[in-house]
Formats: sequence, C-alpha cells, structure tokens
Amino acid sequence: MDFELWHLLLLTAAGTFAGIINVMAGGGSLLSVPIMLFLGLPGPVANGTNRISIIAQNVVAIRTFFRRGFSDFRLSLSLSTAAIPGAVLGALVGVRLEGEVFDRVLAVIMLGVLILMQLPSKKREGASEPMTRNRLIAGHVLMYGAGCWGGFIQIGVGFILMPILLRVMGMDLVRTNMHKVFIALAFNVAAIAIFASAVSIHWTFGVALAVGNALGGYLGARFSVAGGARWIRRAFTLVLLIFIAKLALPV
Repeated sequence: MDFELWHLLLLTAAGTFAGIINVMAGGGSLLSVPIMLFLGLPGPVANGTNRISIIAQNVVAIRTFFRRGFSDFRLSLSLSTAAIPGAVLGALVGVRLEGEVFDRVLAVIMLGVLILMQLPSKKREGASEPMTRNRLIAGHVLMYGAGCWGGFIQIGVGFILMPILLRVMGMDLVRTNMHKVFIALAFNVAAIAIFASAVSIHWTFGVALAVGNALGGYLGARFSVAGGARWIRRAFTLVLLIFIAKLALPV
C-alpha cells in the first residue's frame, strides 16, 4: 500500500510511547495496532507487523536491564521455552482473524483488560518471595497459555505475563518486567515467522514502529529500574485511562 512520510513519523511517535508502556506495564500495542488499522492495514497484517516493533523494543529493554544489573537468563529462557509452543498455536489462529471479527475481538480484549485491572492485589509492590518448586511449575504451565495469547494477538499480553510473574511466581515488579521483556521477545520471534509465512507483513511500517519501540523500550527499562514500583504503578494507571477513553469513544 502507498504511504506518506507523516505515516512513518506517526508510527514512530506511537511506537515510542507504546514501548515505554509495554516495558513498564503492558498494553502499548493497543496504540500501535489501531493506528495501523487506521492507516489501512488489514487486521492480520497489522497484527503481524506489530511484532517487528515488539522484538526491537524488547532487545533494547533486555540490554538495558542487563547493564543495570538485572538479569536471570536461565529462568527467562526456561519460561520462554514454555511460552513458545503456545505462541505458535496462537499465531496460527491469529493469521485467520480479520475484518469485523478482528475489531470485535479487539473490543472484547479491551474490556477484559479493564476487568483484570480491577482485581485486587494483596501483594506489596516492592516485595519478593522465595521461588519454590510449586511456584516454578505453576509459572511454566501458565506461560504456555500466555504464549497462546501473545501469538494470537499480542495486545494486552503484558497483563497476562505480569500476574504470572508477580503473583504466582512471587517476583518483585522490576524483576517481573525483566523476565517479561525476554519472554515476549522469544515468543514474538516464533509468532512473526508464522505471520510472515501467511500474510504480507508491512516491513516499512514495522521498521518505523520498531525505531520508536526501541527508544521506548530503553526509556521504559530505565524508568522501571530507577523508579521501581512507583513508576510502574503510574504506567498501569495511565494505560487504564487510555483503555477507558478508547471504550468510551463512538465507533
């Protein structure tokens, strides 16, 4: 499809903000995917193209966390291995989702995230808990389901990954985000291979988004480490307000 310079600038700006939100909380793709739909991309193409930016964002975020002393690649890789088969299955379904069906699914997802965000959490923001065998098993089992969702549509997957890492596995918020970006990188590499084999991914839009998301991933990781729980909670609140506004707007 034809495009103009302002399309790319818009996508880069949206990608920067989405990257920050994705690293610190989740839901940034609810900005980037609708923008691509607005610019004329079909649902599955936008869904697949968005993965380019997510990969770029998370590569930068992982490096930023690592340089600030936050890494546990053994556990990150183990959890990613559990998520990847689910992502492949989800992507095989996602490539077939288009038109009005895609829009309706998107609306349901937004509503579901709003409900999820209202669930009370008894865990203190800065606390971490011992990693028991039962926590590890439960986390790996649930990662398969998270991978299914991430491969299917990606949007809102952060709100699935974070409760698994934070509440089920007992991590603090900074380490939760550290593992989240690694897992999302791994399963999106698998998912984009499925999408690229089935639809015509818009690589130019993807690269424009990726530039923004990479910058956003860097900034999000810095804010996450520097501000800790306080900044992450603010990001959650901001994303929630975006969802409310989006749902309130007429179609």
